[in-house]
Amino acid sequence: MLQRITDRGETIVVTLKMEAQNKPDGISRNTVAELKGSSNPEEVVIISGHLDSWDVGYGAMDDGGGAMISMFAPLVLQNVIERPRRTIRTVLWTGEEFAYAGAKSYREDHKSELDNFIIVMESDLGTFNPNGISFSGTDEAACIIENILNVTASRLNRTTLKTPDDGSDTGQFSPLGIPTASLLADGGNYFDYHHSNGDTMTVENSDELDRCLVFWAFTSYVLANLSIRLPRNGTTTWQ
Repeated sequence: MLQRITDRGETIVVTLKMEAQNKPDGISRNTVAELKGSSNPEEVVIISGHLDSWDVGYGAMDDGGGAMISMFAPLVLQNVIERPRRTIRTVLWTGEEFAYAGAKSYREDHKSELDNFIIVMESDLGTFNPNGISFSGTDEAACIIENILNVTASRLNRTTLKTPDDGSDTGQFSPLGIPTASLLADGGNYFDYHHSNGDTMTVENSDELDRCLVFWAFTSYVLANLSIRLPRNGTTTWQ
């Protein structure tokens, strides 16, 4: 409608009533759980989502679904398969909607561990039907990721690999040379609900959510159980 009015040469005046306020920072915390690795527990594959959401909706899609599959993946794996070589750590970030506060704080608090972060993964683009992952890292690491998708995820027909990864919380780690990845899903309707009153449980499809969980769990498992570390460019640089 606005485009048609503009095309007619008319001037549009939009009046917005805004009630949002900036209030003082408060205490909030990341939530962390892990499945300890069997032989190299100090090396960590992080899977994640964020717990906070815009208050106009429930945050079921952004990012309740991503938090859920990251929370349940280690639980599924510990009950159905032997422990991987490396630790799978779930981190449910706080403050993603406030300039990635939880991820930044976690990065600061875990400086001594950064060289042992094999990859940081996040699901924050909806848990619709999964297609694959987006990835940032070296070409050699991308080749390994592609092979994992082709061999493991082909059973789910989820083999799409997109580069680079442009995740929000993962973006706090990729500049340090740490490989990062995000879940790719059928997100055609994502922005119909994003940060709106429509982001409620009715957006979620239980079958698609289950497929995302299976894909997320086994992708993280294979990464944690590789015979080699995922290659990266040298050691992590922190300023």
